[in-house]
Amino acid sequence: MLDCVRAGDGGGDQAKDLVFVHERSGCGDAVEVVESGSVAAPEIRGDIVLGTANARLTEIGYGPATGGRVFWQEIGEFGRVDGRLVLVMDDWTGRSLAVVVDIGFGFRAWALKSGSWDPNAHIIWIENSDARLKALRDVHEVMEAPLLNSFSSTLNPPNKLAIFSEKWDWCLLRRKKSSLAVCQGASSGGNAKKISDFSSAATLMDAGSLVLSPNDQKVKKENNIAVKELVPFVEMHDGIGIVKFLRGKGFFMTGGTGFLAKVLIEKILRTAPDVGKIYLLIKAKTKEAAMERLKTEIINTELFKGLRQTYGKSYQAFMLSKLVPVVGNVCDSDLGMGEDIAALIAKEVAVVINSAANTTFHERYDVALDINTKGPCNLMAFAKMCKKLKLFLQVSTAYVNGQRQGRIMEKPFCIGESIIGENSTSETPPGFESLDVENEMKLAMNSKGAYEDNEVAQKMKDLGLERARKYGWQDTYVFTKAMGEMVIDDMRGDLPVVIIRPSVIESTCKEPFPGWMEGNRMMDPIVLYYGKGQLTGFLVDPNGVLDVVPADMVVNATLAAIAKHGMAQKPDINVYQITSSVVNPLDFQDLSKLLYEHYNSSPCMDSKGRPINVPSMKLFSSMEDFSDHIWRDTTQRSGLTALASSNGNLSQKLETMCRKSVEQAKYLASIYEPYTFYGGRFDNSNTERLMDSMSEEEKKKFGFDVGSLDWKDYITNVHIPGLKRHVLKGRGV
Repeated sequence: MLDCVRAGDGGGDQAKDLVFVHERSGCGDAVEVVESGSVAAPEIRGDIVLGTANARLTEIGYGPATGGRVFWQEIGEFGRVDGRLVLVMDDWTGRSLAVVVDIGFGFRAWALKSGSWDPNAHIIWIENSDARLKALRDVHEVMEAPLLNSFSSTLNPPNKLAIFSEKWDWCLLRRKKSSLAVCQGASSGGNAKKISDFSSAATLMDAGSLVLSPNDQKVKKENNIAVKELVPFVEMHDGIGIVKFLRGKGFFMTGGTGFLAKVLIEKILRTAPDVGKIYLLIKAKTKEAAMERLKTEIINTELFKGLRQTYGKSYQAFMLSKLVPVVGNVCDSDLGMGEDIAALIAKEVAVVINSAANTTFHERYDVALDINTKGPCNLMAFAKMCKKLKLFLQVSTAYVNGQRQGRIMEKPFCIGESIIGENSTSETPPGFESLDVENEMKLAMNSKGAYEDNEVAQKMKDLGLERARKYGWQDTYVFTKAMGEMVIDDMRGDLPVVIIRPSVIESTCKEPFPGWMEGNRMMDPIVLYYGKGQLTGFLVDPNGVLDVVPADMVVNATLAAIAKHGMAQKPDINVYQITSSVVNPLDFQDLSKLLYEHYNSSPCMDSKGRPINVPSMKLFSSMEDFSDHIWRDTTQRSGLTALASSNGNLSQKLETMCRKSVEQAKYLASIYEPYTFYGGRFDNSNTERLMDSMSEEEKKKFGFDVGSLDWKDYITNVHIPGLKRHVLKGRGV
């Protein structure tokens, strides 16, 4: 039989009122409750509405799993509802079998219909996708409202709707053997009992299916019906519902022409072609220039070749029907948009994504602040004017954690928080001052005007590095990105926010095809210089870890987080670190071995077409040892030592060239040193829980299990070949 047990949603009062299920007369007499209770319901606020007067149905398919036609309808804004109406029709009887509503908050509501359209014949079933719970909810508290009255003008619409109060009752069903039980409300306790009479209606609520046996449907057995004998017509375990959430949603995105954003756009259009319009803020002087950038940097790139093959001659039309270039600049207080397009975007978009960033480690302080800190501030101000907004997503970096050490948890930054401040003891360190983001912006603006034109660039770079290290960050990039997170949290109010913190994003692992990348990413100059024989060692912690994650995994996790929190609509901030250093660390010693093995089996070619033989990479833990090695290696490769005694002029030129090469290598090493000696390891527990909430089908389509990566296969068979093809463009291969 099915037992009613505690749902374990957590919190709130327990064992107060029994669940009340409003069911057709005749069925309730056979059912009682084993155990139930009442808990606080922070996940659900306001009314749950199952229909609107203006809904129109669209037939979208037919399948044996449903036993009939399937229709869906966007509900739109009605109270706090966000989701779709699904009507399942029985082709044999012509009667409706069920109505399904995605109501957001990570829940689904199911209104089961038995036989004819009896307004009093329904059961509300709420599924919590996060906790994998299936529970009957209290529908005793009702309000007058139209329910499903748009499906047919001949139907008499019900006059009641379920409304969930702050404290709501629960009852979890579990199947045992082959009998069924449901919970019926009462004002006093009761016991669960088998339902032996299915002549009026039978409902099964089980781990993977929902079954209805209407009045006039013949059933093999009226007593103790086996679950396997009932035909499931709605699949319950569909995880987060990523594709369903994306359907029809409008997006507003900054940084759309960047590496990661393009992979994100491609994935959305490939997996959810019925997504709404994606508005892309593009820095350009005119609409024509913005359109040209859209075509050149997105539509016509190799990344979208799969979509190009799918749509053929209609490809351009499809892409332009979805992607809308918008002239603007995230650094401007009004985003630089015209009033009309700004009003349209504010009216239509459901998700705002900030992917714009300046990623130069030692950028000018004023420039980095403009895009990495002021940019999120400007975008959040606009997002709060968007009428249908479900979520604000900030693409950040795991390295906003600065010089934190050990296991670093996924927690947001509060305004004014600093790394140096949290590391200090109870006594304030001498000269310590708390971080004031607004003052930092003023400092950068005032300092810029204090320097001469010929020195302002370098002085502003020095200022950024000085301020970053003062507060516990390693460079200007991550410092300004961290302050960007702070202003988002400070401004968000009740708006749901997701912060995505990937580590070092590298080439795609699988999708849309393996190895795609654009430009030199963080570790790529080292990989390429080594393959060409120009860099035989590097400054790293030999026992350190390079935290790398493929771009397509970052995108998949981003979409899962968007759908999960876009549906939940909880006014909080959630951080996801998409990283590998804890779950699947790639240490520098292993990486150097993989590079050596690859370039020995697949060497690069020199200008004369000869294979370049590379020695095993040497790892140095001090700048002095690294400098000595680079000097010896460079002079030996250039022939400077042999020429020193025979040709003074030539040897002097070569020596100058060698010193220049050594200085370049040392500069590269100094920039990377905070990362190659990084003492933190990024926890990704939130990200793993996000993955656990997905269905198996979603994991196949939107997987981001970094722990499953085979680094040897990825580095040697995916990443380096991708570098050669997409960055080197075949040169020297």
